[in-house]
Amino acid sequence: MIRILIADDHEVVRSGLRKILESQPTWEVVAEAGDGKDAINKATETKPDVAVLDYSLPLINGIEATRQIRARLPKTEVLIFTMHDNETLIQELLKAGARGYLLKSDAKRHLIGAIESLAGHKPFFTAKVSEALLDSFLARPAREGSTLTNRERGVVQLIAEGHTNKQIANILNISLKTVETHRAAIMRKLNLSSSAGLVRYAIRNKIVEP
Repeated sequence: MIRILIADDHEVVRSGLRKILESQPTWEVVAEAGDGKDAINKATETKPDVAVLDYSLPLINGIEATRQIRARLPKTEVLIFTMHDNETLIQELLKAGARGYLLKSDAKRHLIGAIESLAGHKPFFTAKVSEALLDSFLARPAREGSTLTNRERGVVQLIAEGHTNKQIANILNISLKTVETHRAAIMRKLNLSSSAGLVRYAIRNKIVEP
């Protein structure tokens, strides 16, 4: 039996995934989540073999959710299921512990194979994603890496989604002072002076959807 968790903020996507996955006789969807915080909690409760996470999750994004799930559940493999084939994103997700990356446009052809690979603790990437990774690797000397840490990207996402510092502290289970420190570091690193500039940065770098 392969036990699977699905996390996506669109109910129609979750029900479509569930239908495809549960058509396999020995597969079971043990939990669904609509945001990253819920995905982490439900993964901890149900201990799935594979967690299928959208990158653009509300509250806690796919990178931070992957990092926390992998830290708590080393045997649970993470498949990122997303519309974005951005090279920097792919690299950040791999660093966080994801072992598979599937574009939503490739789901029909590759979803079953991706889950089978990950359930056997083997990585899975489509040719398109492998090419993006290779291009990125070859271009690396000429490119600057991402300046923000994973935690800072998570804070940027929550600010761009309109949460106050106090709400961010509650969501991430950190102190208000820590949120303020992160916020100041982010503004300094990105050379920004307003929240509006931060929102524009978040949209441009696909940290949030426009």
